[in-house]
Amino acid sequence: METLYHQTNKQIQEVQSQMGHLEGADRESVHLLENELQARIDQIFNHLERLEILASKEPPNRRQNAKLRVDQLKYDVQHLRTALQNFQHRRYTREAQEREREELLSRTFTTNDADTSIHIDESIQMNSGLRNAHRGMDDLLGSGSSILNGLRDQRETLKGTHKKMLDVANMLGLSNTIPGLTTAHPPATVDQPWTFKERIVAQEMTL
Repeated sequence: METLYHQTNKQIQEVQSQMGHLEGADRESVHLLENELQARIDQIFNHLERLEILASKEPPNRRQNAKLRVDQLKYDVQHLRTALQNFQHRRYTREAQEREREELLSRTFTTNDADTSIHIDESIQMNSGLRNAHRGMDDLLGSGSSILNGLRDQRETLKGTHKKMLDVANMLGLSNTIPGLTTAHPPATVDQPWTFKERIVAQEMTL
């Protein structure tokens, strides 16, 4: 088992080293390198199956440790296989995008390309609609913010007026009656003229 274990571990390290050459390989050689790496990974998995059988036949005092060593090798090679698959997926996607770009650049558009014109018009209309929706949302948010600021300013003004009325009332000795002026009695209107006390307070506030 020891011989096969060290041989498999060495193969994993070699595959890991070769994986670093994938990014720098040109389009012609990258396929060959991928195939070679895939074949070596498959061979390592075959060795691991044999190692699992040998580990189960180890003496009881060594069996657990042997299985742990095999599991570590299995984890390492699975990680390498996943890395190779991810690289291949990225390469396929990149090559497909390059082909589509080359086809688009080499295509000659004419007035008979009705389908292309329709797709372009739809894209323009969609983009324009999205911009208008975003602009309308910004305007709505700005209007709401202005309303809230106005209400906040009015609240501060009313609080300041109330305080001034209390101050004037205290100066005139009317502190006990001012709550009735500000809460029990609503502000004066055309149908409801101000009382004498309210006129005194109003005149003092304008001084």
